[in-house]
Parts: sequence; structure tokens; C-alpha cells
Amino acid sequence: MNSVETQLSKVIQGEIHTENQFRKFYSVDASSYQVIPKIIVIPKNEKDVINTIKIARKFKTSVTVRGAGTGLVGSALNRGIILDMKNFDSIKIKKNYAIVGPGVIKGALDRVLEKNKKFFPPNPSIGAFCSIGGMLGNNSSGSRSLKYGSIIDNVIEVTIIDGNGNKIILPKDKNFSNKIQKKIKINSKKIPNVSKSSSGYRIDKILSKNDSHKIIIGSEGTLGIVTSAKLKIKNIPKKRILFVIEYNSIKNAIKDCIFVNNTNPSAIEFVDKITLQQINHKFQRNTKCLLFVEYDEKINQNDKKMKSLISGKIVKKLTKKQDVEQWWKYRDSSLFYSLKNIKKENRIPHVIEDAAVPIERLTELFSILEKISKKFKTKSIVYGHIGNGNLHVRLIGERKKPSLIKNIATYYFDEIIKIGGTITAEHGDGLARSEFIKKQYGKTNYQTFQEIKKLFDPKNILNTGKIISEKSTIIKNFEKL
Repeated sequence: MNSVETQLSKVIQGEIHTENQFRKFYSVDASSYQVIPKIIVIPKNEKDVINTIKIARKFKTSVTVRGAGTGLVGSALNRGIILDMKNFDSIKIKKNYAIVGPGVIKGALDRVLEKNKKFFPPNPSIGAFCSIGGMLGNNSSGSRSLKYGSIIDNVIEVTIIDGNGNKIILPKDKNFSNKIQKKIKINSKKIPNVSKSSSGYRIDKILSKNDSHKIIIGSEGTLGIVTSAKLKIKNIPKKRILFVIEYNSIKNAIKDCIFVNNTNPSAIEFVDKITLQQINHKFQRNTKCLLFVEYDEKINQNDKKMKSLISGKIVKKLTKKQDVEQWWKYRDSSLFYSLKNIKKENRIPHVIEDAAVPIERLTELFSILEKISKKFKTKSIVYGHIGNGNLHVRLIGERKKPSLIKNIATYYFDEIIKIGGTITAEHGDGLARSEFIKKQYGKTNYQTFQEIKKLFDPKNILNTGKIISEKSTIIKNFEKL
């Protein structure tokens, strides 16, 4: 790597680091993985990104882009060069869109937008800390994707540097957009039948040349390094109403979720018994789960309608801003609550935590989890975006058996694929799931993915081993268990 470092030092205006403490810091993210890189580049500008890619190409080393390091599947970890985009933090607010750099932290964007009475709809629970680049990389969504869609539905344009070191603006570059469209051959039977997905390349979203930028969303830095994005922004709703509903049966909660889904709520969230016990409220003793249902329009109409729609008991009906926000904090703390509740030695690394299924098949998803508990002697904590059929699962069991983790994941993903689901709805593939993409999408779609990768990154230097992967990495790079 010395010669790579020497070449970089001649042309990079930003920072270059090879010190052990830097390499160690960039070897982990919020996942259970650790991969130690050789060099860290913190580019000052676009030219630094181009030069890094050109040098990496020459020396056949990988370049992996990194945002805030909040990813849960090791997407930002690799052995070659890590490209930290934190200096790309500009924000420009226009009437209906914002132009932002990938290093912008979502919480900072939210604060700027709020002053302008606007908001950017995707709202992952880690939103205060994650970067826009990371959100673009894994097609983030969050609780309000039910009404407003994921990142892929809220981006107008992206500027990237591809694996050749060329700057491309999509969908503005009509020539390149044409090339993308020509590569796409789809077997629609193998496309997950869900309202959101972060698995593979989203070829199903490219319906015309004007959609070509959507191939970048969810691509985890394997097709290009995003240097700027134009995002749709919306007016902050004047009012919200949040219902917290308790159930003594998960099946009843699922039935109600399907009814409520037809009334255009902004969110329907699920919280299980283990998680609700951490909330500062006295629920009934036999409460098995909660639904959080939010509306941000037709407040009075939906308020009147809610009781007749549901079989559960409304325990909270909140309209004051601070009350609504407080209860959303309880829901957004589900990951923290679930981890707090499990001894470290019993926390199975999260590799199956993010599937989504067609909403009418949610009961089957819960029965799959019951089968896993019996078959592999585990327990599960479940919460998430039930309105999208997307539930987050935290497993409790014997942490020290990596082979068990792989067996659970293989079983779970097989079952999810059988019922038309996606193996990941919003956290991406990374080291945890890339090896299962071929199974998810089938031969035709996977070949299209390979063709697209070749078009953007013919030398395969961008985040090597992610999405297009011949190796099994699900348990290979765990931190010491």
C-alpha cells in the first residue's frame, strides 16, 4: 500500500491517514463486523474523490465510501481505501427541494428545514446521527415511509463519481441514462412484492430514463460515490394525531393494521411486549403488543373514524406536538430498549433484523419467528414498520456459535423469499446479506445487476464484495464474539 499512499499524497488536498488508531476507528461501524482498512482518505472536494478512484483503479485496490458509520450490516467496511465524506456537508434550501452533500447529518438537515417550515420525509430512528450519503446508500426510510415512501421516492437527482473516475449527473446525463435502461432485463416474478426494499439494485424502479438516478439509491457505494443529491422536501403538516393502541393478540393487531392501512395514515408502527415494558406507562397486564397509528391530515375525520376501525384499546390519543414527539421517542428507542434488555453475551449479531413481507402475509412472518425460536432455541424482540410489512427482529440466544447464526439467517431468508418478501427493507445488504441476493432475485435479475455493476465500475473497485458477491461474508468478519 506504500506506493498507493505515495501517489495519493501527491494529489489529495484533504487528509490521508494510515496510523493504527485511524485504521482501527474505521474498521467498525454500528454493525457486529470489523474489517481493518489500509488507508483512510478524507477528501476536501470532488477532485480528491476523482483522484482517489483513479489511483485505486491503477493499483487495483478497493474504495469504500463511508458516512456517519451508523450502518447495521457492515456496508461501509472494507480492506482497501475508506473514503470519509464528512467534508461534503453543504445544504442549499430551495422552494420544493434541497441540494445537499452526502456528509450532511440528517439531524442537521432537519433543523435547517424546520426553520423553513419544511421537512424531508424519510425518518430513520437513528436520524439525528446518520448521514444523507448513508441514507442514499441503503435506501433508508423509517416510520413515515408508509405515506411518503423511502429515500428512492424522494430524490430528484444525484451527482456521482463512477468507478472510472468520471463525474455523472443522473438522470440529467441522457446518454448514460440510456445505457442504464438498455442493461435492464427483469424477471418480475422474482421481484419482492413489498412496498419498500433495500436489497440488490432497484431495477424495478427504473420505468424510464428519468428514473435512472434510482439505480444509485440502495447501491451501497458499489456503483459510484455520491458527491451531491437533490432531495424533495415538503411542508411540515400543520397538525398530527397519534393513537397508541394496545392488543392482547398479535393476530388482532395485524387485522387492524390491514384495515387502518387503507385510510392513508402517515405511520403504523408495531411494538412487542418486551419493548413496551420499557415505556413509561401502565399498560394492561395481558397486553401483547402496541400499534402506533399517526395521521397528519384530516385529523378530525380520522379521530372520529378510528374507534370503529379497530378492535384494540386506544390508550393514548395525542395531538400536542411535545406529547406526540415524546411517544415517538419511545418507539424510536426500540433498538436501545431491546439491546438494554439482553445481556451482551446473549445478543445474537443482527443479520436477519430487517425483512419485509406483503402486509397480508404478516401472520406468516410471526409464525416463521416462532419456528426459529423452537428450531434454534432463541427468543425474539420484534418492532417496526408494520404498515409496510417491515419488522425489525432482535434475536436472543447463544452468541458464541457463528455457524448457528448463518443457519438461522439461511432458514429465515428462504422462508421470507417464499412468501414474496425482501431480505432487507431499509438497512441494506452489506456483509450480512449480499450472498443471499442471487437467491432473492433469481438468475435473470442477478445478471442484470452484474451488467449494471460493469457499466459503472468495470474494474470492480467500488465497495468490492457488496451486492455482487461470490463469497460468504455473513459470519466471516464478526468482531470477537
